[in-house]
Amino acid sequence: MTTRHRPPRTHPRPAGFRSARTRPLRSRRVIAVVGALAAALAVGGTLPTPAAADRDSRDVVRQGLERLVRDDRYPAALAATTRPDGRVRDYAVGVADLRTGARAPLDGRVRAGSNTKAFTATVVLQLVGEGKVSLDAPVETYLPRLVRGDGIDGRRITVRQLLQHTSGLPDYVPYIDDLTGKGRHTYVQPRTTLDLGLAHKALFAPGKGWAYSNTNYTLVGLIIEKVTGRPLAEQITRRVIDRVGLRGTYFPGVGDERIRGAHPRGYFAERPGAPLEDITTMDPSWGWAAGQLISTPSDLNRFYAALFGGELLAPAQLAQMRTTVATDGGLWPGARYGLGVISTPLSCGGLAWGHGGNIPGYQTSGGRTDDGRAVSIAVTADTPTVADGPHHVLALVDAALCR
Repeated sequence: MTTRHRPPRTHPRPAGFRSARTRPLRSRRVIAVVGALAAALAVGGTLPTPAAADRDSRDVVRQGLERLVRDDRYPAALAATTRPDGRVRDYAVGVADLRTGARAPLDGRVRAGSNTKAFTATVVLQLVGEGKVSLDAPVETYLPRLVRGDGIDGRRITVRQLLQHTSGLPDYVPYIDDLTGKGRHTYVQPRTTLDLGLAHKALFAPGKGWAYSNTNYTLVGLIIEKVTGRPLAEQITRRVIDRVGLRGTYFPGVGDERIRGAHPRGYFAERPGAPLEDITTMDPSWGWAAGQLISTPSDLNRFYAALFGGELLAPAQLAQMRTTVATDGGLWPGARYGLGVISTPLSCGGLAWGHGGNIPGYQTSGGRTDDGRAVSIAVTADTPTVADGPHHVLALVDAALCR
């Protein structure tokens, strides 16, 4: 187990970004949790020495990560926490590579999955603030004659409904071939994923329900490219990543299947208890605007701090982003979906805001409160090594924010 404390950091400006040791604070997929699970994670843990026991007896994050590795058998568990005073702490438990036994790196890079949606939504809302996109305009305004299908009509679906998953569009992910086998090395164009989604009947009429669908964010990405005349990756990089100095975050280029820099390897199991397969190397293009980003736990905290702290959006657009709808049990108890972000009630009161994501090899979960508490947790298997593993990850988010 490795832990690193960092002093409070002031928010950077694009021109004056400092080194990693002094860079500013940085949250992620938010979760509500069952109190019993949170309580279970707040006790116990493997403590190496009496001195360490005295020091860490109340460190629920450290103990929770150790349980995820020891009991739930995730190869590695990483975390970054931020206190209201801005103090940051990084954690790493387990091994980065099951073959070599190398230690998991502090603040290592991971595939961030659907946290990408919050970045994509931020760019769209910036364009709304610039008068280039209207949230209540139909998709047809920006992508004429593109969105058609069985019960699907782009003239009846708004940009807002795409962002909040109330469009009724089917998700394309179940129809992607072999994401964990040889097919994971296949480049998939955005139009291909869109066609997969549109090939199926609408789930409901626009605005008449809620269903999580990556197809929505493929369309949002295409709108960004149509309006700006520039690639989505460039827009996310310039408008978000570079603007707040996320040094560990990037949008992989075409054909880039590896993860750059220090990172734990990602693993996949066919079912709980099955052997883990190294699935680190893959072409993430199928995720695109919905899930392609690579980031670190502390960068995710920094991004959500900048987002909800008003550094990336004007107050009017941030208020729209934080206007939520019920998810009808489609996520977890109490979760509500805004425009690319999720709010979750905490066991100690108040809400955590963020997103989170699963992608083959990695699961990321976390949240940020309005008083500046934040946590991001990453584990190196997105399928449960034991059946309750994912629930324990989510419970630890609540425990970390409520300690």
